[in-house]
Amino acid sequence: MKQTQPGASTQTPAPARSSFFSTQPSRADHFTESVIREMTRLAIAHNAINLAQGFPDFPCPGELKTAACTALHADLNQYAITWGATDLREAIAARVAHYNGMHFSPETEITVTCGSTEAMMASMLAIIHPGDEVIVPEPFYENYGPDAQISGAVPRYVPIRDDLAIDEEAWKAAITKKSRAIILNSPNNPTGKVFSKAELAFIADLCIDHDVVAITDEIYEHILYDGRQHISIGSFDGMDDRTITIGSFSKTYSVTGWRVGYALADEQLTARIRKIHDFLTVGAPAPLQRACVAALALPETYYRDLAADYDRKRKILFNGLRRAGFACQLPEGAYYLFTDIANFGMSDTAFARFLVEKIGVAAVPGSSFYHDGGETRLRFTFSKKDETLLDACNRLAKLNEMGSAS
Repeated sequence: MKQTQPGASTQTPAPARSSFFSTQPSRADHFTESVIREMTRLAIAHNAINLAQGFPDFPCPGELKTAACTALHADLNQYAITWGATDLREAIAARVAHYNGMHFSPETEITVTCGSTEAMMASMLAIIHPGDEVIVPEPFYENYGPDAQISGAVPRYVPIRDDLAIDEEAWKAAITKKSRAIILNSPNNPTGKVFSKAELAFIADLCIDHDVVAITDEIYEHILYDGRQHISIGSFDGMDDRTITIGSFSKTYSVTGWRVGYALADEQLTARIRKIHDFLTVGAPAPLQRACVAALALPETYYRDLAADYDRKRKILFNGLRRAGFACQLPEGAYYLFTDIANFGMSDTAFARFLVEKIGVAAVPGSSFYHDGGETRLRFTFSKKDETLLDACNRLAKLNEMGSAS
């Protein structure tokens, strides 16, 4: 044993810091952490009302909780079949046939995933070759750009106009020989846009003419307003073998923490998705899959009541935001209000921090939904109890007092 000289330090010299992280590039270098989740952490730190992250602060249906507890006590706590429990895939197939007008084999064309987030990532990894291009309508849910980059693709952003219409010429110009996929999100986060049948038909024709796959995120499909209808692009003629339809239980059934979603695609696409899914996550939580079967057994009145409840909530927040000086329009679907803050004279990030620290309400800076731009936008969610929204509106009303005082 090495002897220590009297008076000598007994501490081992710290090893030299590796230069690996400063010299070796990584996919993670090309994007930031989630701004939405960052705003949640700020809301917690400042005891603010969290209208940033889109999760309900009210309970999910009791039938789901009962089914989840029953499954746990029945010891359904081990692996389910990798691509999803048989009864859940059968229930998804029946629901999608009824609501979306699409028919999928539970055995070969449905993959249950760890939320729609994994469904999107597994789908992109399954079809993308490094250097391929992916068309992303802008503004977009913040995951889509990083998902493209992680999969090795180059995102090409196509703006949605301020009136929420699509510019057909811009879409045509975005298609190149490298185009591999188009990402759709309808109803859209953050704008609330619901793509019309005519718009979807145009995009479907682009996919068919240029041999491009549509990856469509439809997790808000039951949250629609003013008589609008949800249409799945995969139901169009010629799109059944070139569409990956992504769904989730998170938003429709108010269980965002369960992380159970699914990807629907023809057998060849599904075979690829399942291989990626297997090595990404193995499978979604088994007892929660059983509870999701119970969710799909809820009556049609559940979906009508859901939309009606969110319609009331969107109007509460819309009126409060307008009174506080925000410029915004009522969304067509989903549960977000995308506001213009140009008249407040602050950037989106500065104003979002100000709202958290001084007003006690958290929102998401608009620039997180753009690859370049959005500095005059903020997104608020109304997936909260009525009393939570009313409290937030009262806090936001302080902006008027500040304005008059200055």
